[in-house]
Amino acid sequence: MDHARHLPKRPLGLTLVASLVLSAAIFIALLVMNQPLKTASAPQGMISFQLAGTAQQAQAIIASWKPEGVSTARASLWVDFAFIAAYLAMLLQLTRRFSQDRPGVRERIIAKWVRTLFIVAGTSDVIENIALLNNFNPPDNSLSIAASIFSLLKFTGLLLGLAGLIIIRAARRQPLTPAS
Repeated sequence: MDHARHLPKRPLGLTLVASLVLSAAIFIALLVMNQPLKTASAPQGMISFQLAGTAQQAQAIIASWKPEGVSTARASLWVDFAFIAAYLAMLLQLTRRFSQDRPGVRERIIAKWVRTLFIVAGTSDVIENIALLNNFNPPDNSLSIAASIFSLLKFTGLLLGLAGLIIIRAARRQPLTPAS
């Protein structure tokens, strides 16, 4: 029996669509900005700088970027603040949408944890950007390690949150056997 035709189709909300489009647009802009930042010292561009755990690594990356690359990197970090707001809004709205028709206690608990993970990821991203913006001249070991830790926390929160979204979405909406 096809349960999909019995489920009402809900249009995506305007705010969800807007945050999705805005997130995608800013993400593309960040990808374009990252291209000139890819060097031998920074093969992943800005991500290499985010994960440079020492002042020496950060200094080598900054030196490989030259002055125009450093300006692009700073601009990229400022644009990333807008991206954080956009992706956080999108992920929180998506979590709410996926959990709306999930009445189970387990799904509500998972949705709560998923929202918490996304908020932790966004907060970590903001702290990471602040550390990176202060780590240009001259790079500092404590700022480099802090940026690395918060970057890893951000990526972990996003990955675990997305896994939680998959779990919420995959939860059964209908019983396995139809009611008699």
